[in-house]
Amino acid sequence: MAEGIPLNDQDRIPWLCHLHDILRREHTCGQNAILACSALKKMYRRILENGEPSCQNESGQQENQGPPAPLKILFVHLDGPIDLIASRLRKRKGHFMPLTLLQSQFDTLEPPSTPESFITISLEKSISEIVAEIEAYIKKTY
Repeated sequence: MAEGIPLNDQDRIPWLCHLHDILRREHTCGQNAILACSALKKMYRRILENGEPSCQNESGQQENQGPPAPLKILFVHLDGPIDLIASRLRKRKGHFMPLTLLQSQFDTLEPPSTPESFITISLEKSISEIVAEIEAYIKKTY
């Protein structure tokens, strides 16, 4: 991405498998976790919840005991117009993703939909409003 080339599924799947392992480890330890990543496609969100047959666990072994129960994940879809997000990207200093890749992110995006567990929040709100809305949803739902 730093070179201006969008990632493809083959680039993303090993990273998503690693993130799934982190979430699974936290769940196994009885911990809640917050993970920020751009799980743009439904397939990516499924990998975060369930792993993937091609995923290996942290010891480098494929899981052979049958699939564990899916993780209970709330996906927070931060939704906003491309021009707002572009203006925020222009203000970032030292970030790996260039503004030129923003359109490819929108082209790849498959917004969450039922039966996925998600909420959609407008990026046009302030950060404090966004956080408050997420907290209120979690308190009400979980």
